[in-house]
Amino acid sequence: MNIALWIVAIVLGLAYTVGGIVKLTWPHERYAAKQPWAHDFSARQVNGIGVTETLGGLGLLLPGLLDIAPVLVPIAASAMALYMAGAATERVRRNEPKEFLGDLVFLAALLFVAWGRFGLVPWV
Repeated sequence: MNIALWIVAIVLGLAYTVGGIVKLTWPHERYAAKQPWAHDFSARQVNGIGVTETLGGLGLLLPGLLDIAPVLVPIAASAMALYMAGAATERVRRNEPKEFLGDLVFLAALLFVAWGRFGLVPWV
């Protein structure tokens, strides 16, 4: 179970970190051309989303990898699960069922990491 938790946390951490950096570095117009939902948000809001994703992704990776306050991993997973619940809500509002299912997959994976690291295989 420990290996599965590591794999899921690393995949999620890398995905969120890379996605967040893209949101922070690409111009709003370029990003909105690739992701239509970004038209509903200002450049500053998309940057805020990028900061959230980058910090959440790093929170899923660094504490466990560096063995410095590893209890932050399930806390980051819980926080990112709340973030994904908001993203899924936005998908429902925009009537995007395929993207909604993708958000639910991320949400389930984050809850798996939080559940596993808080209870099943806690950091010692």
